[in-house]
Amino acid sequence: MENLAPNLKRQRLLIEGFFEGGVDEARVRDFFVHICDKMNFKAYGDPIIASPDGLGKEENQGYDAFLPLIDSGVSVYIWSSSSFFSIIVYTCKDFDAGTAVEVTKSFWKAKKIAQMSF
Repeated sequence: MENLAPNLKRQRLLIEGFFEGGVDEARVRDFFVHICDKMNFKAYGDPIIASPDGLGKEENQGYDAFLPLIDSGVSVYIWSSSSFFSIIVYTCKDFDAGTAVEVTKSFWKAKKIAQMSF
């Protein structure tokens, strides 16, 4: 991918996997607290957590969430019935992607994950 703005620092990490245990709004909120604590990310607002609550396809039910960070944000997408997550960490500063993956894997009790930095 061509870097259209080389003067702007951007680091992006996509982490996907299957989680263990149930999921609700509180667990999504707890993940934001956990990743901010472990990665030294600083939020500047409350997370936005939404659920379609029965709208759309049943297999797509879950949560869509975003936490604004001083240096960008973290987006979380959850498919409840599949126990699947897709998480994007997007920052305007460097962070240790390996640590972010381990923090995420541990929190969600994921046995197997896939990741991609871009």
